[in-house]
Amino acid sequence: MNIDLPMVWAGIIALGLFLYVMLDGFDLGIGLIFPFFEKSSERQVLLNTVAPVWDGNETFMVLGGAGLYGAFPVAYATLLPANYLPVVLMLAGLIFRGAAFELRGKAKRSLPLWDLAFIFGSVQATFFQGVLLGSLLQGIKIHNGQFVGAAFDWMSPFSIFCGLGLMFTYAVLGCGWLIIKTDGMLQERMYALMKPLTFILLGVIMVVSAWTALGQPTVAQRWFTGHNLLYFLPVPLLVLVSVWGIFRAVDMRIEAAPFRLALLLLFLGYTGFIISIWPNIIPPSLTIWEASATHSSQLFSLVGTVIILPIILVYSYMQYRVFRGKVREGDHGYH
Repeated sequence: MNIDLPMVWAGIIALGLFLYVMLDGFDLGIGLIFPFFEKSSERQVLLNTVAPVWDGNETFMVLGGAGLYGAFPVAYATLLPANYLPVVLMLAGLIFRGAAFELRGKAKRSLPLWDLAFIFGSVQATFFQGVLLGSLLQGIKIHNGQFVGAAFDWMSPFSIFCGLGLMFTYAVLGCGWLIIKTDGMLQERMYALMKPLTFILLGVIMVVSAWTALGQPTVAQRWFTGHNLLYFLPVPLLVLVSVWGIFRAVDMRIEAAPFRLALLLLFLGYTGFIISIWPNIIPPSLTIWEASATHSSQLFSLVGTVIILPIILVYSYMQYRVFRGKVREGDHGYH
């Protein structure tokens, strides 16, 4: 049987990136809503909800990046030169945020400074992830498999709006996570934040969808030509149902539902992104087959991935299972 390895690797990378955005998304989202809570004890509770898992969440970014480098070297060599600055700034934000997370627990007089570092590191990492997404959606100039655009092609009104939009996406995820992990007055404040954040996120989704369709004729043709509209219509309908479900769950104080529905919103947005660019790995013209490494290279890498990926998934599942439950002020936490 002849296996289409580029398809297999596209699926693995897509899975890795989605798991990263899902897991590190709510983690980063906590940093984004950090400014709404001024008491040090409340901020410590927020951090303690992710203290055992935050660094493990970033494993999936490594999986996605390494997979892209090994399986689609042409895409890697095109995407990186087109986005050197936002990639560096995103990684710097993650590093600065991680350092703040570690050092905050040891700080006394400098505690407010490390709080600011945690906030700005989260904002910087999230914003530039969104900019990267916008840069990819708007298309990258390629000729003979090489980037031929300018150093600042990534900077556009659309990519900047995507950066801001991803901040609201992660804030919704973070708020939903904290509804599950906290209780009492802290949880009530999370409920109060969830509705306005979700409403803004719905607006962001609508603007990005319309902007993409109007600015990219190929994307509009993909969504609205022939039977495609009928096939893809469930995506926007499910977005509206998910938003309604979040509002309903908040009103009824159903703890787990807002986070789960926020994850569904994220999945629908990710699905829409895949639909819009497929089968290109670098829009508007570089397909997964054109960007692929040799068959032997992809096969060799796949053997290792088949062994390692289940271990990573089991480890990730176990850490969330072991540290499940509420986190309260005064609990033994991360120090």
